[in-house]
Amino acid sequence: METDIRYIQAIEKLPEEEFFKVMAAQGTREKISCVNWKAYPYAPDVTLYIAFSDNVLALMYKVKEEHILGSVMEDNGPVWEDSCVEAFIKDPVSEGYYNFEINCIGTRLAAHRLSRTDFCLFGQDRLSQMRCLSSLPHEKTDMKEDTEWTLALTIPFRLLGLDAVPEMLRANFYKCGDRCNQPHFLSWSPIDLDNPDFHCPEFFGRINMVQK
Repeated sequence: METDIRYIQAIEKLPEEEFFKVMAAQGTREKISCVNWKAYPYAPDVTLYIAFSDNVLALMYKVKEEHILGSVMEDNGPVWEDSCVEAFIKDPVSEGYYNFEINCIGTRLAAHRLSRTDFCLFGQDRLSQMRCLSSLPHEKTDMKEDTEWTLALTIPFRLLGLDAVPEMLRANFYKCGDRCNQPHFLSWSPIDLDNPDFHCPEFFGRINMVQK
């Protein structure tokens, strides 16, 4: 998979409501819809909007699913068990990759990894540099009905070891819910593995920065 993403000046500084509107109107629109494993056929409707500014990569996920679960309240907990969206980005300056995982109520997990089991979690000093916006309040939720929710995240390029906008990044984007009524594991770029696994940089796609 490959996509060109658009520049939006100072997107990270916009108030929440305006941020959502501008991303929906100007961000590059992609679907997270690859069902890679037949044992998990359920596919929520997930649209991803991507953009960048001089300082950040901006992501906004719009999700409609039949069961919205948000149980993890503390950062760096098992957010993938809830209704969760994710962005995995190859380290642009060194080995390994970064994984950013956020549940529907805005609880974050972030790490730099050499593999699934070899990793270093972000501390609060680094987590606080990312702006996270959710349409749902940060409180436990368990809604068993078709409902829409929106989650946005800005990732400063400096957290990826960069001091300027890169020409491109290798990445994949996901929607999962291990403990939802219907567990699911969707990706943007297809994954050719026998069992669910998002920790596979060999299947990352390419996102190109369309300059100003």
